[in-house]
Amino acid sequence: MSQLNKFKRYTITSALPYANGPLHIGHLAGAYLPADIFVRYLRLMKKDVVYICGSDEHGAAITIRAKKEGTTPQAIIDKYHNQIKGSFEEFGISFDIYHRTSSAIHHDLSQEFFLNLYEKGEFIEKYSEQYFDEEYDQFLADRYITGTCPVCGYEHAYGDQCENCGSSLNPTDLINPVSTLSKKEPVLKPTKHWYLPLDKYQPWLEKWIDEKDGEWKVNVFGQCRSWLKSGLQPRSMTRDLDWGIDVPLQEAKGKKLYVWMDAPIGYISATKQWAQDSGKDWQQYWKKQPDAADDTCLIHFIGKDNIVFHCIIFPAILKAHGDYVLPQNVPANEFLNLEGDKLSTSRNHAVWLHEYLEEFPGKQDELRYVLTSILPETSDSEFTWKDYQARVNNELVAILGNYVNRVMILMHKYYGGRVESTSDAIKLTDAALDAELGGYYDELGKNLESYRFRAAMQNVMDIARMGNRYLTEQEPWKTIKTDPEAAKNALHNNLILIGHLATCLQPFLPHTAKKILGMLKYPDEVVMFDQEMVFNNGHQLNAAALLFEKVEDGAIELQIQKLADKKQAAVPVEMKTIPAKANINFDAFAAMDIRTGTILTAEKVVKTKKLLKLTIDTGIDQRTVVSGIAEHYEPENIIGKQVSILVNLEPREIKGIVSQGMILMAENAEGKLSFVSPTDAMPNGAVIR
Repeated sequence: MSQLNKFKRYTITSALPYANGPLHIGHLAGAYLPADIFVRYLRLMKKDVVYICGSDEHGAAITIRAKKEGTTPQAIIDKYHNQIKGSFEEFGISFDIYHRTSSAIHHDLSQEFFLNLYEKGEFIEKYSEQYFDEEYDQFLADRYITGTCPVCGYEHAYGDQCENCGSSLNPTDLINPVSTLSKKEPVLKPTKHWYLPLDKYQPWLEKWIDEKDGEWKVNVFGQCRSWLKSGLQPRSMTRDLDWGIDVPLQEAKGKKLYVWMDAPIGYISATKQWAQDSGKDWQQYWKKQPDAADDTCLIHFIGKDNIVFHCIIFPAILKAHGDYVLPQNVPANEFLNLEGDKLSTSRNHAVWLHEYLEEFPGKQDELRYVLTSILPETSDSEFTWKDYQARVNNELVAILGNYVNRVMILMHKYYGGRVESTSDAIKLTDAALDAELGGYYDELGKNLESYRFRAAMQNVMDIARMGNRYLTEQEPWKTIKTDPEAAKNALHNNLILIGHLATCLQPFLPHTAKKILGMLKYPDEVVMFDQEMVFNNGHQLNAAALLFEKVEDGAIELQIQKLADKKQAAVPVEMKTIPAKANINFDAFAAMDIRTGTILTAEKVVKTKKLLKLTIDTGIDQRTVVSGIAEHYEPENIIGKQVSILVNLEPREIKGIVSQGMILMAENAEGKLSFVSPTDAMPNGAVIR
C-alpha cells in the first residue's frame, strides 16, 4: 500500500458522458464503477482526492439527437444532464462534483487553452477538404458522416471512430461515406481549420509512453504503441459547427472547438468550479508544484474507445500548454456485452440505469456487485440476467448476507444484542483468524492499487467465507451449553469480523456497508482502513436485518422478455431507417467486377476479434481478402464456401495484410451477416451481373 504515499494528492476523472441519452450498464462498467471503487478506497486511506466528472454537452452527437427529437440542443443537454446526474447520485457514484461543459467557466477555460497554444504558434493553419452536405448547405462534423470502416469493414462507422472495432478515424477514411442529414453521399469542399501537429509531439509521446510499459494495462499500452507505430498526423482542433464553444479568433467566425479538445478540459474546469465552491486551490490538483513531494497523481478512468484521446491527444495539449501534470495512469476497460450481443443504444439493446433503479428499488449494491465481479478489465465480458440472479442468490444472499444474519441473530438470541466481557474493550482474540484477516487486507490493497477490482471484490467475499467457516467450526449454538465463555468469545470474534467486512465493503457496496455498521451500531458511518475494530464492554447492537433478498425467476424472466421485445421492436424500425443510396448510372455499376469464388483457406487475423484472412479462388487467380466476419463464422466452417467477390476493388492494407477485394455479405437489422452466394453451383470466376 506504500505506493499511495508517492503523491500528496489525487485527481481522479471518469470520462464525461455525452448528454444525448441515458446511461447503461456498459457505461458503468467502463469508466464509473471502477473509478468510484478506487476513489472510495483512497478516501478510506485518508488521501487528499478529488473525483471529477460532468456532462459533455457539445459535439455533433447533441445536435443529431436534437434533430431526431425535433427540439433544440439546449433542451437535449438539460434533459439528459439532469437524468444522468440523478442516476449517478441514486446509484451511489461519489463524485466531488458533476459539472457541465456548457458552463461559462468551461467555455472561458477552453478558449484560454486554445489561445495559449495559438499564441505560442503551436497550431498549423491550413485548408483541407471536408465533407459538405449540398442539400443541407453545411459542412459535416465527424458524427454527421457514416460509412464502412476501412479497418474491420463495419458499415456503420462514424467519421471519427468505428464503434465496432474501436479504431479512431478521419471522415475521409470511410468507404462509401453518407451524410446522416440527407442520407446522401457528401461532397468535399475546402475549409480552413487549426491543426495540432501531433507528429511534432511523437518523439516526446513515444518516450513518455515507453516509460509506462509494465505500469499501464497491456491493452492501453498496446493501443498507444500501435498508434505511434502508424505515425501521428496533425489533427484539427476546430470544426464547422453551429453548436459548441466559439473559436476565439476574429477570422474563425462561425467555427467551434473540436469536442475532443474541449471535453477533456472539462475535467479542469469542473475542478475549478469545485475549488471555488469548497475554498480549495484548483491549481494544486492540476499544475506541477515546485516541490515534487507536493505533486498530484492524475488518473483517467475511461472505456477503451477513448484511449487515444486520453493517452495521446489530451497529453499533447497539456504538454503544449506547459505547466500541467500529465496522467500517471489510464486504466481503460474493455467492452461489456449483453446477453450474447453487443450493447447498442441505437437498437435499444441495453440495460438502462434509470430503468434498473426504477424496477429494482433499493438494489443498487446488487448491481454494483455483479458488475464489479465481471468488469471487462483485460478483455470484453458479458452481463446476463441469469448470471445476475445466480450471483445475487448464491453469493450475496447465501454467503455474505447469511453470515452477517447468523451472527446477529445469535447475538440477540443469547445476549439480547449486548456485547459484554470481563475486559473494557472487545477485540479479535483468535491469532490465526487475525493473521488470515491481515493477509486479505494486504491482497485487497494490492489489487485495488493495481486496478484489479474483480479480484479485490473476491478478497472481500473471501473474508465472508472465512467468517462462515469460522462460525461453523466454533459452533457457539452448541458450546453455549457446555462452555458459555467460549461461545461468547467466538461470537465476539465473528462480530469483529463483520465489522471488518463492513470496512472492506465500503468501496464496493457502500449501501450494504452502511447497513452493517448500522446494525452493529458502530459510532462512525465510515470506518477507515487503518482503524482498529473494537467494541466497548456493554455495547448494545441494533436489531438484525436481512441485507439482501433472493431474486425470483419471475423478475429475471421479465427482464429477458423485455430485451427480446426491444430487439423485435427494433427490427422494422431499423429496416425502415436504412434508405437507398444515391442513384448511380449504369456505367458506374458496370465498372464493378463481381465474380463467384470459393474460399480455399480461412484463419483469424492475430490480435483482432472480427477479422478473417481468406484465400479465395476467383477463377482469375487466388487472392487474399481480409473480411470482418470472424464473429459470425468459424474459419473451419467456411472453407469450400462459394461466395460473391468484388475483384476490382482497389487493394487496401488491413492490419499489415494486403486485402485484394471484398466478399459480399447481407446484414439484417440485428447485425447478423450472411453470405451472398449463388443458389446453384457456378464455376469460379462467373460474372455476377
